[in-house]
Amino acid sequence: MRDSDIPQVIDIDHEAFPAQWPPISYTSYKQELHNQLARYVVIYKEKRGKTEIGFRKESSWFKCLFNRDRFLDDESISPREDYVMGFAGFWIMLDKAHLTNIAVREAYYHQGLGESLLISVIELAAQLGARTVTLEVRVSNKVAQNLYRKYGFQEAKIRHGYYSDNGEDALLMSTDTISSAPFQAHFQQLKQAHSQKWQRVFTLVNQLN
Repeated sequence: MRDSDIPQVIDIDHEAFPAQWPPISYTSYKQELHNQLARYVVIYKEKRGKTEIGFRKESSWFKCLFNRDRFLDDESISPREDYVMGFAGFWIMLDKAHLTNIAVREAYYHQGLGESLLISVIELAAQLGARTVTLEVRVSNKVAQNLYRKYGFQEAKIRHGYYSDNGEDALLMSTDTISSAPFQAHFQQLKQAHSQKWQRVFTLVNQLN
């Protein structure tokens, strides 16, 4: 994520977490973005001028997402021309990466973007030397829990009354060591299967258009 992505990220945040109070502000995200302990990534479509290109084969969002230069703040793509579809953020705390938020625009639900963001978080956390990845999720959010379990997250404990909007409990989940051979073997299989599935879908869309 870059500073110029923040307004779009705030829109996504407010759409995904309408009950959050107080609502997150531009200043808060700017501080997070420049916090040495925090890392934020976005998933986006490119635009040229006023024309939205869509999921182009030669520059698909898969390539943008899994291109390490994106994490290294490559300025070859102007962020002002990118349409942000989702984002994720995490903190590095000692040997742990703690996922703080992950959200996708409602218009792009069920297109594999949330899973792509989770993949990128795990990869980046591993690059930064994290041993495990942890997160909290609402006990009622079974869809998210199933995705996290798919990627090796296990239930650790319940945080009672964690969510201030309605007092709902949170389920704390954590991975095993993400650099271990068993975790990486499973992770790479999932990543490849996900990429192949959704790359085929968007390639078909391109052909139809």
